[in-house]
Amino acid sequence: MARIAGVDLPNNKRVEIALTYIFGVGRPTSNTILEKAGIDKNTKVHGLSDEEINKIRILIENEHQVEGDLRREVNLNIKRLMDLGNYRGLRHRRGLPARGQRTKTNARTRKGPRRIVGKRKK
Repeated sequence: MARIAGVDLPNNKRVEIALTYIFGVGRPTSNTILEKAGIDKNTKVHGLSDEEINKIRILIENEHQVEGDLRREVNLNIKRLMDLGNYRGLRHRRGLPARGQRTKTNARTRKGPRRIVGKRKK
């Protein structure tokens, strides 16, 4: 099992897909990393040599911000918006959608389960 950036990559998947298990690496980033390392994207993770895994690890460490550092930066950006008190920051603080989505009928992921308002049977 290959371990890159603190994440265990699944052995039975293709390298292109397995790299997306790392936070901050999607399909396009995965493909560019594999092109620079000179590795075929269709090879399975268990088929990689230690040298190839090391190439991928070095490329990710040097050129991309992933996992803990990226999560920290995103959280700091959100905290900065909240401290400034601008509209996006207020939406984050209230737990509502920050990008202009409607909230009358949808947005259940951000708002949480419905709270019943009104009469209760006695």
